[in-house]
Amino acid sequence: MASKSKILSIGGTGYIGKFIVEASVKAGHPTFVLVRESTVSGPSKSQLLDHFKNLGVNFLVGDVLNHESLVKAIKQVDVVISTVGHTLIADQVKIIAAIKEAGNVKRFFPSEFGNDVDRVEGAVEPTKSTYDVKAKIRRAVEAEGIPYTRVESYCFDGYFLPNLLQPEATAPPRDKVVIFGDGNPKAVFNKEDDIGTYTIKAVDDPRTLNKNFYIQPPGNIYSFNDLVSLWERKIGKTLEKEYVSEEQLLKNIQEAAPPHNVILSIYHSAFVKGVQTNFKIEPSFGVEASQLYPDVKYTTVDEYLNQFV
Repeated sequence: MASKSKILSIGGTGYIGKFIVEASVKAGHPTFVLVRESTVSGPSKSQLLDHFKNLGVNFLVGDVLNHESLVKAIKQVDVVISTVGHTLIADQVKIIAAIKEAGNVKRFFPSEFGNDVDRVEGAVEPTKSTYDVKAKIRRAVEAEGIPYTRVESYCFDGYFLPNLLQPEATAPPRDKVVIFGDGNPKAVFNKEDDIGTYTIKAVDDPRTLNKNFYIQPPGNIYSFNDLVSLWERKIGKTLEKEYVSEEQLLKNIQEAAPPHNVILSIYHSAFVKGVQTNFKIEPSFGVEASQLYPDVKYTTVDEYLNQFV
C-alpha cells in the first residue's frame, strides 16, 4: 500500500475546513493546517486548535497573502486543500502561484464546496459575483496545468436544514412554511462530516483527478416540496404553505440587506433555478461520490431531520 498523501489545509479552521481536517486525520493522512500568527495567539479559535492538536494535526504558521510562508508550507506536503472563505476566494491566485513555485504538489482542491460554478445558469447577485470569481480560479488552475479536484458539495445540512429553508427562522416551521418558486426543482443536501469523508477519499484516487467531484447521494436529493412533505410526516401535521414567485423573490433579494440577500440569492439558484440537478454528470468532466465510494455510510436528510422533531 502506498503511503498516504501529506495534506495541507488552507482555511482549515473555517466552517467546512474543520470537518475536512478531521476527516484527513481520521483517514491516516499526515495533516497540516496553515494558521496565521494571530489565530495561534488569539482566543477565538483556541478550542478548535486544541482539538486539532489532540488529533495530531501539525500547524504551519503562514498566510495566504504571504508568498514566502505559503511556498514554505506547500513544499512540505503532497496535496493542498483550500477552504478559504468568500473574502479570500480571489486571493487563491496566490496559492496557485505558490504551488507553481513549490513544484511538488500532486493535487489541488480549490475552495468550491457549493454549486458547480460552470453550471449556474440564471444566478443573480450577490451570489453571481462569487460564482464568477470561483470560475476564474478554475480557469487559472487549468491554465497553469496544476492537477486538481473540485468538490461540489451543494447545501450544507447545518446551514439549510435546522430551519427547513426558512430564512431568519431558528427552528423548522410548525404552522406555516414559505416555499420559493413552485417548489419542484431538486437540490442536494449533505452533512458536513460526510463532505469531509468524501473529500479525503478523493485525495489519492486517480478517478477524481482533474474532475468535478459531485457529492450527490441518492438519499439526499430533495425538492422544496419533498422536504416539506417529509417534515410534515415527521411532525404528523399539515403546514399552511405560502409560495413566493420568482419575480417576488428577485424583488426581495434586491431589497434585502447582507447577509440576507446572499442567502436568498443562493435559494434562488438552488430551489428556483434548480442548478444543482439540472444537468447530467458526464464522465468527461465529473464523477459522483456515493457511486465511487458505496461503502461510506452517509447521513440522509431523513435521518438528519429527526433531531428537530
